[in-house]
Amino acid sequence: MIHKRQLGQGGPMVGAVALGTMNFLGTYGRTDPDTSLRCMAECVDMGIDHIDTSDVYGAGGAEELLARFLKTHGDRVTLATKGGITRNPDHPFDNTDAYLTRSLEASLKRMQVERVDLYYLHRRQADHPIEETMQTLLRLRDQGKIGAIGLSEIAPSTLERAAAIGPVAAVQSEYSLWTRQPELGLNDACARHGAAMVAFSPVGRGVFADTPPVPADFVTGDLRATMPRFQPDNWAHNLTRLQAFGDLARKMGESPASLAIAWVLARAPHIIALPGSRDIAHWRQLARGADLTLTDDQMAQIETVLPAGWAHGPRYGGAMANGPEGYC
Repeated sequence: MIHKRQLGQGGPMVGAVALGTMNFLGTYGRTDPDTSLRCMAECVDMGIDHIDTSDVYGAGGAEELLARFLKTHGDRVTLATKGGITRNPDHPFDNTDAYLTRSLEASLKRMQVERVDLYYLHRRQADHPIEETMQTLLRLRDQGKIGAIGLSEIAPSTLERAAAIGPVAAVQSEYSLWTRQPELGLNDACARHGAAMVAFSPVGRGVFADTPPVPADFVTGDLRATMPRFQPDNWAHNLTRLQAFGDLARKMGESPASLAIAWVLARAPHIIALPGSRDIAHWRQLARGADLTLTDDQMAQIETVLPAGWAHGPRYGGAMANGPEGYC
């Protein structure tokens, strides 16, 4: 069983590695529900007991799939979902009281539960005050529909404003050896306010697998095909660095994925890693990473091979780049 970390000040103790469900509905290619359900069951048996989803994963399909899982495993997991993304290109984010209230009710109905342990604002609507959004989330908490409040892809300044209104249990942001922006203040802000830093894509959208992905083989619908870092010029550079990291991991007697998870968790005790995979063998590597203790020398070796800023290309391109808040 993997070791536990606290999901925010006063929150439950959960596995240091959580389970993301975005790719259970085809974000990175084809899948099937039964494989996803078996994967979740085996993960919970390993101590990966915090499950994260959203109302937009598979247009609500991930939450519906979770309803099947929760019937038999609901008492063993800490559940999080998100709201605030509309999928309307003319108005992609909606943080109003009416919208978030409707979204949460729909999520609870799809998952067939009366309460969710953690509810995130999935993306901030720039022209809607975060203070008003926090009042909405606090009301939903006081009504017993959510256990705690989370924010996703925000800047440290937004967390400061939100925390002045009420407690924020968790902040979700992409963080890995592939993407290190949270080191520019977000990790520290979470620590100051007692919020867990939930690091999604801690294995870099599959780049730290035993064999890095081949962009030319991405199937229709694979989100990575649109990302600048996987485009030919950027990928040629990135692959060379990833191969060097793979060599280092094998020299240390570990898989690249295990080492990548161990690195993320070593950065601070309030960080929880949130990968997503449909391969149970891969989950065993991720769980292994949760229980690795890296020495200062090993951390320095990793930093030499993959220093901050090594990856060529931005995280997102096109409309996807408009959601996360920028900061420096």
